[in-house]
Amino acid sequence: MTAAPPSRAEKARRTRKRMLDSAARLFTERGWAGTTVEHIARAAEVGVQTVYFTFGNKRALLKELLDTAVAGDSDPVATLDRAWAREVLDAPDPAAQLALQAAGARRVLERAAPVLEVVRGAAASDPELADLWRTNRAQRHTVQLCFAKALADKAGRAGTGLRDGHDAASAADVATALLGPETYGLLVGDRGWTPRRWEGWAADALVRQLLP
Repeated sequence: MTAAPPSRAEKARRTRKRMLDSAARLFTERGWAGTTVEHIARAAEVGVQTVYFTFGNKRALLKELLDTAVAGDSDPVATLDRAWAREVLDAPDPAAQLALQAAGARRVLERAAPVLEVVRGAAASDPELADLWRTNRAQRHTVQLCFAKALADKAGRAGTGLRDGHDAASAADVATALLGPETYGLLVGDRGWTPRRWEGWAADALVRQLLP
């Protein structure tokens, strides 16, 4: 039985993904300044106007690429409403929660770290991308603060509290630093650690820093 030809919407979805995939590869290889819309169109085998019609401009394309890489899909679901984040919040004890935070961060960074590095590098010379970078950093801290409040509540119920007088705010600062793309990029990208090794290190570091 012959399969039905793809619908117009499916063709558009595939074309959009091809442009995003091409942009991700080119931005990672050539950087922000070294990649043009023409390069992306050629790699995706579409017309230049198709890229502009779909995304508007190169900055908007990079923002969608970042959003998609962080989420893992194009569904409009906030990070804290995603299954992995709910699992973190619902973890039965502080140590289990921190292990799940490290695992979730590893999965996100495996997808998103190269794109985040493109945004960080471009932020120095492009004010709009500097805003995008600041927004991303603020969003990451917001997520970690929500996790830290749950962690502090669990530690309080266990009668131990957090280590060295940490409260939710400072615990979020620690987690943001340990689970950020800067640390991941240094150890995995520069030093050659595997993502799994980084995850184990990050989980252990969180426990040592935050739990008694």
